[in-house]
Amino acid sequence: MTVDIERNLLGARTAAHAKVEIYSGVARLARTVWGAEQKIKGTQPKTAVMICHPTANFLGHYALPGLAERGLGAVGFTTRYVGNDTSLIMENCLLDMGTMVDHLYESGYEKVVLVGNSGGASIVPFYQAQALNPSITKPVDLTTAGLRPVDAVVLFNAHPSRARLCTEWLDPAIRDEANPFDRDPALDMFNPANTAPFSAEFIATYRAAQFARNRRISAWAEQRLAEITAPGHFPQGLDDLAFVVQGTAADLRCLDGDIDPSDREIGVTLWCSPQGANYMPAGITRVTTLRAWLNQWSLDHTNADSLRWLPQITTPLQVVLGTADPTVLPAMAQQMYDHATASTRRELKYVKGATHYFENQPELLTEALDAVAAFIHDVCG
Repeated sequence: MTVDIERNLLGARTAAHAKVEIYSGVARLARTVWGAEQKIKGTQPKTAVMICHPTANFLGHYALPGLAERGLGAVGFTTRYVGNDTSLIMENCLLDMGTMVDHLYESGYEKVVLVGNSGGASIVPFYQAQALNPSITKPVDLTTAGLRPVDAVVLFNAHPSRARLCTEWLDPAIRDEANPFDRDPALDMFNPANTAPFSAEFIATYRAAQFARNRRISAWAEQRLAEITAPGHFPQGLDDLAFVVQGTAADLRCLDGDIDPSDREIGVTLWCSPQGANYMPAGITRVTTLRAWLNQWSLDHTNADSLRWLPQITTPLQVVLGTADPTVLPAMAQQMYDHATASTRRELKYVKGATHYFENQPELLTEALDAVAAFIHDVCG
C-alpha cells in the first residue's frame, strides 16, 4: 500500500557558539541546527526516530521514507559541522543533538529514539550516557548542559568510534608526515611482497605500528598546540591550527577477508580502491586541526568512544548491521552489543548480504527497517 509522506524542515535554535569553528557567518548568526522530518501525511506519530552523525548530511537519509511508512516520525539530523569535520568537537555535537531532542519532545512527540548510523555511534551512546549521568567538563561542560535522555538507542551499520576506525585505517608505512610518499616497504600493505592472507606476525606488527602512528600525531598535536598558544607567539590569540593527515585507508581487512570475516567484497572501500582512498582529498581524517584531532581522532584523548559509554546505558538498545558492509564488520557490532551490559533490553540483528548504504538492495533495506521499526514500536509502545 502506498502512503502519502509529509516532509518538513525542522529548525531548532541553539546557544551562541563560543568560538569561530565554521566558516559561514550566516550559519553562525542563524544559531540553528536542522532536521528533515518525514511522517505519514495527516498524522502525529508517537515516536520520533532521529538519525545522527557528527558531520554527515542526513537530511536526505535513505532510511527516512521507510521509517515514516512504518508509523514513525523519521528525522535526519545535522550538527553545526555538517559536511566539514575539520574543526569538529564531539561535545558540541552532543549540545546540538540535545537542542533537537528538546525540540522534538516540545513539538508533540512522546518518545524519541536516537539512531547512530556509521560514525554516529561515536556520539549517540556518548549523548545518552551524558544525559543519564553527566560527567564530562572539558572541553565542553556537559554537566550543566541539561541533556535530555531519550527512550531507546539504535546503532545502525555503525562502528564503535572515529578514533578506533581512524587508527585501524592509518597507513603505518608512512615514515614522515611531511613526506607521505616516503614509505616503509616492510609495513606497506600495498607492497607486492606483503600479500594477503597476511601472517599473524605481520598483522600484529602492522597494528602496533598503526597505534604508534596515531600516538605520534597526537603527541605532535599537543606539542604544537602548546607552542602556538604560548605567550608571545605570533599571532596572538591563535588557539588552533589546521594540518593534513595522509594515508588514512590502509586497513588490512580491505585486502584480507580472513581478518574479521564477513560477506564484504575484498579490495574496495566506500569510495574507491584502498590505494586511492588512502590519499584522496575527500578521504576520512584528511584535513583536521590540532584540537579536533585530539578530540575526535586520537585514541588516548577522545571522549567519543561508544565502548566507554555503552556499559553505562540502561536504555533499550538495538545493533543492526549488514554483513557485506566493507567498513563496519560483524566483529564491531558484536563488540558494541557485548559492551551494552546495563541495557534493560538489547538486540543484535544481522542483515545477510547488506552493504553500508543498501545501494541497489531495496529488499535488504526493507528487512533492516522492519527490524528497526519492530524494535522501536515494541520498546516505545
